Amino acid sequence: MTKATVSLQAINDVKDFVNIVMKYEFDIDLVSGRYAVDAKSIMGIFSLDLSKPIELNAHTDDADKFMKDIEKYIVK
Repeated sequence: MTKATVSLQAINDVKDFVNIVMKYEFDIDLVSGRYAVDAKSIMGIFSLDLSKPIELNAHTDDADKFMKDIEKYIVK
């Protein structure tokens, strides 16, 4: 599993992020506090508190290309 912290501030960020995530077969979760949602679900993402960074869990061992694709959303 690959973990990162992401920030999705605007509606367009969420739409672009979901479009990127949909390209990948493996499961990707977003975790905020005690809530975890499927990163491929726009409605699920909007149910989270987007004012804070969100933990991303990609359920794959080969996430190099994926991490490059979402690089602009990763909090460093």
